[in-house]
Amino acid sequence: MSIILIGFLASLAAGLATGVGALPALFLRRLSGKAQDAMLGFAAGVMLAASFFSLILPALEAAQEHGSSETTAVLIVIGGILLGCAAIWVINDNLPHEHFIMGPDGKAASALLRRIWLFVIAITLHNFPEGLAVGVGFGGNDIANGTTLAIGIGLQNFPEGLAVAVALLGQNYSRAYAFRVALFTGLVEPIGGLIGIAAVTFSQPLLPWGLAFAAGAMIFVISHEIIPETHRRGYENHGTFGLIIGLVVMMFLDVVLG
Repeated sequence: MSIILIGFLASLAAGLATGVGALPALFLRRLSGKAQDAMLGFAAGVMLAASFFSLILPALEAAQEHGSSETTAVLIVIGGILLGCAAIWVINDNLPHEHFIMGPDGKAASALLRRIWLFVIAITLHNFPEGLAVGVGFGGNDIANGTTLAIGIGLQNFPEGLAVAVALLGQNYSRAYAFRVALFTGLVEPIGGLIGIAAVTFSQPLLPWGLAFAAGAMIFVISHEIIPETHRRGYENHGTFGLIIGLVVMMFLDVVLG
């Protein structure tokens, strides 16, 4: 099977986990703020560990395997991280979107833009870099690294999908509609996955850049989007412990599966 197809299917599976995680919302009406913040913290921890163990460290190794010295490899990875951060910052700064707790962000939204789509755009900002990371993780035919990333991202998508659906229920949307939106937002991940795996497959020297770019994009999302959301309602301890648990779970998966 083509490595591009494998990377696409893996990122698709990780994205579908968002919809699976939202399934309990079909039966639940409310989820406590503590639980939501803990789950978002868990998602941040998984993404943080994935950024370093599955993206930045492999990027350094890939750069040196392509003939770069240690110093040059570090500079390449730094450049990729900064480019990834800058790309998501530009998107975040120009696309109108709304956080569940923090409220509106980005450029002023048109009156015709329904509030639900502000949420959808915000969730898309979270999910696209995750799909990109999974796709790039399969670069260089590194199935073990890509699989670890896909499993880790899929795990953190379960609580993220539930948190998204419950938040929409809190805005008086129907259970079915909240589930469909959560599922839809996860489907941007295979798009990012396809872009990532195709880019690094057809141009191997792009592999360290792509890995570092995906890491930078995810780190920006963690710091700018997710962590602030977990510290707005007074449940920062739950968010912090969720982050720690997510980080060690992803670290365990990376060591055992990698």
